[in-house]
Amino acid sequence: MQIIRELDTLRTVIADWRSAGERIALVPTMGALHVGHIALVAAARQRAERTVTSIFVNPTQFGPNEDLARYPRREAADAAMLEAAGCDLIWAPAVETMYPTGFATMISVKGVSEGLDGAARPGHFDGVATVVAKLFGQARPDVALFGEKDFQQLAVIQRMVHDLDIAVEIVGVPTQRDEDGLALSSRNAYLNAEERLAARALPRALGEAAASIARGDDIDHILDLARKRLADAGFSPIDYIELCNAETLEPVRQVQGPLRLLAAAKLGNTRLVDNLPVAGK
Repeated sequence: MQIIRELDTLRTVIADWRSAGERIALVPTMGALHVGHIALVAAARQRAERTVTSIFVNPTQFGPNEDLARYPRREAADAAMLEAAGCDLIWAPAVETMYPTGFATMISVKGVSEGLDGAARPGHFDGVATVVAKLFGQARPDVALFGEKDFQQLAVIQRMVHDLDIAVEIVGVPTQRDEDGLALSSRNAYLNAEERLAARALPRALGEAAASIARGDDIDHILDLARKRLADAGFSPIDYIELCNAETLEPVRQVQGPLRLLAAAKLGNTRLVDNLPVAGK
């Protein structure tokens, strides 16, 4: 497995693979890898002869009061995990490589980016769309894989690829969870022992809410009850708990079509996100 930091070197390797007729898969990450990321690599290896995993903590998707400085960085451990998982190449550029002096272009995806995390974290998805577009241009993948835990991010990328005619297949991989149901996330490392126990309330509240919605109970009452369960567990603030159309991410109050129940809330100093599909009619 190679670790590449220079764009010219990456382009040479990618060109060699393409000349050999090999299909390329990309798994974009910000490092601090866990089993969820390795599931993405496994899915990538099923779809391509070559797998590239990017490790880049992207500053443009962090707000001024967010955790860029303390975001976990552990490249050596990440590299060991990726090599064991059969990854072919790690693309680990410096910030100056991704955003050189004079960089002036940002991609903004309207609609699916505007509510939920887009409202709670202004500018976040502009940073996500821009860095992913750059990664696509650099690694030239045939397919790219993203976890469904960050469901709105997945929707933003799908919309961007569709609108800009980018020839990359986007694959969403189901959320990987711990034994107690908590979605695996690099930010779970921030939770202390007490908070880690309390965090179980998030998937449980969503699971109960999804089941109640599928039964046809009153949606507003269900969402209020889910917020109360999170508040009782110590989550504050609760940015949102919302039932949305799974394709447009517009809030809905009817159980029709593809649906997704999404939530984001803070526990101590750690912001957690999660979502579940909801059975429609």
